[in-house]
Amino acid sequence: MRLLVSSLVALMWFTLCGAHTVLLPAYGQRCFFETLNKKDELAVSFQFGDRALESTEQMKGDFVVYGSHDHEVIKAFRDVSHGDVRISVPYDGKFEYCFVNENSGTTTKDVTFNIEGIVYVDWNDPKSDSLDGAVKQLARLTRELKNEQSYIVIRERTHRNTAESTNDRVKWWSVFQLAVVIANSLFQVYYLRRFFEVTSFV
Repeated sequence: MRLLVSSLVALMWFTLCGAHTVLLPAYGQRCFFETLNKKDELAVSFQFGDRALESTEQMKGDFVVYGSHDHEVIKAFRDVSHGDVRISVPYDGKFEYCFVNENSGTTTKDVTFNIEGIVYVDWNDPKSDSLDGAVKQLARLTRELKNEQSYIVIRERTHRNTAESTNDRVKWWSVFQLAVVIANSLFQVYYLRRFFEVTSFV
């Protein structure tokens, strides 16, 4: 009987999580749907990036969550490089979340995002603070930590590209300076030799 109750509590607390990377079209958007019930939670963490390996710019975009009633905007982020959204669903229905690139013609912009849905559990239920609940909470915190690490990896890639680009510029500037110094030295030697030359007239 106890095993049956534990199984029922585990089924009541169902968590769905997935990681995705999609390419955003120029002046377009990518949208996804989730069918949720009232008081369920929808959590999305995202990071805009660039698929071009030589890119050193931090990409930005918009993120919007729409409800099923008249397509109203529930949450919106404008011109951001990353974000972390957690929404308690106000009613039953199909909810749409979109990554928007409508203000940019960049064709290599992508977005890496993690989606997590948590079915509502009544906290007044005496079973909600059971071992199963604690394990689910620990699993959720672990996923959040993993999402944060994914974000750090993307930022590190962008910063590494910036550093390599800066190093290349410094290298070629140093080569140019060396060439200028050598040319200047040769000119001075040539000029001084002409200055000290003795000319004789017959």
